[in-house]
Amino acid sequence: MKKVDVICIGGAVVDIPLQPVHRDIFDIESYPIDNISMTVGGDALNQAIIISRLGHKSALMSRLGTDIPGNYMKTVCETEGIVTEELHMDETATTSINVGLVTADGERTFVTNRNGSLWRTDISDVNLEAFSDARVISLGSIFNCPLLDGQALEMIFKKARETGAITCADFIKPRLKETLEDIRGALKYVDYLFPNYDEASLLTGETDIEKIANQFLSCGVGVVVIKNGKRGCFIKTGEASFNVAAIPGIQAIDSIGAGDNFVSGFITAILEGKALEDCGRFANAAASIAVQSIGATTGVKNRVIVEERYYSYKGENK
Repeated sequence: MKKVDVICIGGAVVDIPLQPVHRDIFDIESYPIDNISMTVGGDALNQAIIISRLGHKSALMSRLGTDIPGNYMKTVCETEGIVTEELHMDETATTSINVGLVTADGERTFVTNRNGSLWRTDISDVNLEAFSDARVISLGSIFNCPLLDGQALEMIFKKARETGAITCADFIKPRLKETLEDIRGALKYVDYLFPNYDEASLLTGETDIEKIANQFLSCGVGVVVIKNGKRGCFIKTGEASFNVAAIPGIQAIDSIGAGDNFVSGFITAILEGKALEDCGRFANAAASIAVQSIGATTGVKNRVIVEERYYSYKGENK
């Protein structure tokens, strides 16, 4: 019996979303907005929280400072039922804080602290020996923690594969001009890859979604799941490819964390043995709820609301 269902590795930050803002924000001396709030965020922490709320045991491997934001996030983890035994509380680190500027239509950009704990997270924060206790090893995002470079990622995914765990990874746009070649060695150990279309197109140099997926399959990835915004997602394996349409009629007010909620939903569905198309539907349901609230983890409060939307989406009664 595994101790946890999913170990989430990567970023844990405090998010301060400002919403709504316009692109002329710097032209106005005092800029009143409807909402300023502080929430927890970061790819790995978002995943750990949502997976826990969806009914599976999650653990977090990351680095935080022992400052007020860091201690606050550790308390949140414990409240959410997340295992924190491998969470590195570093007395010398400043916990990363992201300020998210969110437009009225849900688009966003982040102002980040490049000297914070996210930028100091490295392979020493990852206990490879603990992988044998998990069913799934999920990297929050390739490229998000710059010190988790291609060599470190290959160590992580190779060890996870050796323990029999399912390996998953999202990614963001390269921070330091990394290329596909920099992570090719790691990708051959990844069972499920979750890029969004823009990130994947930039990295592969392709614009056709099937060609993009083929690039990752050629690296050895088992299943490529491309998040495609209002179009839903595109899933491709070595044997089949198909689109899973997004849930219609969703009015997004904040897209922060939508991808993390999608991945959490997909991993939950994998753990429960759902078919790939239903994994995509469950992931779309989670993401659609996430974008209707301010903050990455405020929308998906529990499993019930995701299941209700999932079954409605499928046109079935639970």
